[in-house]
Amino acid sequence: MAVSVVTAGQMRELDRRATEEYGIPSLLLMENAGLQAVLELERAFPHLTRGRIAVVCGKGNNGGDGFVVARHLCNRGTAVEVFLLARQTEIQGDARTNLEIIRHVGVPIHEMTTSQTLEASRMAIERADIVVDAILGTGTTGPAKGIFGEAIELLNRSGRPIVALDIPSGLHSDEGVIPGPSINAALTVTFGLPKRGLILYPAAACAGRVVTVDIGLPRPLLTDSLLDVSLVQAEDLVSVLPPRDPNAHKGTYGHALVLAGSPGKTGAAAMCALSALRIGAGLVTLALPESLNDAMEAKLTEVMTEPLHETRERTVAHAALERVLDLMQGKRVIAIGPGLSIHPETAELVRAVVKTVKAQIVVDADGINALGPNLETLRDVALPPILTPHPGELARLLGIDRDEVVRHRIPIAQKVAASFGVYLVLKGARTLIANPEGQVAINMTGNAGMATGGTGDVLTGLIAGLVAQGVSADLAAKAAVYLHGLSGDLAAEAVGQEAMVASDLMAQIPEAIRQLKSQASLLSCAKSPHSLLGKGRHGEIVGRG
Repeated sequence: MAVSVVTAGQMRELDRRATEEYGIPSLLLMENAGLQAVLELERAFPHLTRGRIAVVCGKGNNGGDGFVVARHLCNRGTAVEVFLLARQTEIQGDARTNLEIIRHVGVPIHEMTTSQTLEASRMAIERADIVVDAILGTGTTGPAKGIFGEAIELLNRSGRPIVALDIPSGLHSDEGVIPGPSINAALTVTFGLPKRGLILYPAAACAGRVVTVDIGLPRPLLTDSLLDVSLVQAEDLVSVLPPRDPNAHKGTYGHALVLAGSPGKTGAAAMCALSALRIGAGLVTLALPESLNDAMEAKLTEVMTEPLHETRERTVAHAALERVLDLMQGKRVIAIGPGLSIHPETAELVRAVVKTVKAQIVVDADGINALGPNLETLRDVALPPILTPHPGELARLLGIDRDEVVRHRIPIAQKVAASFGVYLVLKGARTLIANPEGQVAINMTGNAGMATGGTGDVLTGLIAGLVAQGVSADLAAKAAVYLHGLSGDLAAEAVGQEAMVASDLMAQIPEAIRQLKSQASLLSCAKSPHSLLGKGRHGEIVGRG
């Protein structure tokens, strides 16, 4: 089952529908959330009952979840205290019900409504072995202010491991931003479905290990077609690389054309072409400026090369158009852009190729720059092209600030993909894959060591190599991004993030393929309710249910 990643509004709607359409009381959802959080606490801290727990609560439903946690911990014999950032008389609704229960049970409750009362409770909080953050939930949009901001900063300074309920207090649940003071959690137990702010950076760095727990929402709600953002998962990619036909030949697995390279940037062209072969394409031809051909023939043993007419600056000339179109005969895919240059005549060639070819197009780097602001022309190509920009390239295409792209990555990716009819692979920490229908998949593999020249060229080659084998554009993009990140994770284990270069990543592609096949097979057959949704720069994203 696809795992959706939701906004605060989408989650509220699912909760509402669970109550109104399925008759599940909201009080029961809160009870389930709190109980599941306690079970995760027990998994994470085996000696929980011997410790002291401080549960710091706000006055909303997130605080109500905290009251449930406190009650179950008390029932297990754990020394637990509640620190309430409001007066008890202010608590309403389901949270009020659970507050009354813990009062009758005898859980100590300390009101902290001023800086003075917060400071008076500081030592008690710092004496705790574990702190549970139930201050602010997914409804937070701006920076945490007043007593809430002060409490967040106090908890972060306490030196205690913090377990956040649903989302670390202070984070924006819909965007990967940190608007103000935010909890730095060791563990986040999120309810029902993962929230976007737990997945996207830089906010994801505050979440620690994220576990998504089942709180009893009906399955049809969790798979509703209106939920348009999901995680890339290994088991969804198993069909990409099926067992090979023993009667196959090199033509069985397709032929990819790579249009790339210019003086000083032949490495980009070489890595793109080699990566297409590494992912299983039967044949790859690299078309490049004629004066660079001899060097590439010597460097690339397995890749065929094709010299093209060039400009005075030794970039591919527009006069090469007819030859490029001839080369496309019998090929499913052309990758355009790695190291190609931004020479005006070369850019003119790129636009002519994109407009003319009938095969699948993968456009990266200088190929994207060549398209300029005229993305409307992409609507007229034979097949929806695959574009692989980083945020800076996409910002230039759209004529907006890079920070705007980073802050609103998902909605901008959705809009571009749907408006221009493209598959958009927006690179970065947690790469996004958006399709022309506006659906987005978030990749969880990869690490900061991949922030080095050439890794994007490897990704372009992986996508092209999969398309050459007949894999659909959507699935090829997802699988290539997943394997690209996994190769980066393996390379980081082998040489460290600081020392990693793109060729280290390429060297790990075979092992990444092996692991994907193995993991996908195990997960598809697994009977356990626990599933690993992803592993990224700051730990695992785990689902239970």
